[in-house]
Amino acid sequence: MARLPREYYLGNTVDLARDLLGKTLVRVLNGEPLVCRITETEAYVARCDKACHAYGGRRTARTEVLFGPPGHAYLYLIYGMHYCLNLVTEPEGEAAAVLIRGLEAVSGMETIRRLRFGPAAEGGLSAYQKKNFLNGPGKLCRALALTTAENGMDLTGDTLFLCERPEDVGVPSPPRRRERVRTGPRIGVDYAEEARDFPWRFWLETED
Repeated sequence: MARLPREYYLGNTVDLARDLLGKTLVRVLNGEPLVCRITETEAYVARCDKACHAYGGRRTARTEVLFGPPGHAYLYLIYGMHYCLNLVTEPEGEAAAVLIRGLEAVSGMETIRRLRFGPAAEGGLSAYQKKNFLNGPGKLCRALALTTAENGMDLTGDTLFLCERPEDVGVPSPPRRRERVRTGPRIGVDYAEEARDFPWRFWLETED
């Protein structure tokens, strides 16, 4: 199975946050590949970004992964209940990462749906559930069974990795749609002074 190599994650974090849109995220759970398409991201760069956990060189047990080699997962808990998946970027020592904010399920739907909403959703999703399926970092982590137990996981391994397209893991791509990339400020970083206005959030919008 083709994976994005570690060298891919060495690039500029903001550029990578945009480039990751449309890429394929694969989570292998109990031997089953759960395949999703990335639809929304946010960039965080410690050297200039007060919204980044490692801003100012803040090195703690939690942020240590950010300072490590690129191509690893940085997972943390917010509000005591939601996990967030980040992909560590840039050379070792440069704390930076891309937060995955939104996904589109491509394969493994039954498992993804059950993890997200529980057994009651096995018969199908309501319109509200479909609209709010994987549109948030906590939602997608729940749907892929990602917690801090996966913090530091190598993204070039066999359990959690990225590739260019679903076909790289033997799964057909969803039907093509006309999409455009949108850019804007990140969500939930109003505390970050000037950094709250950085246009470092990227998402795919379907065109009519």
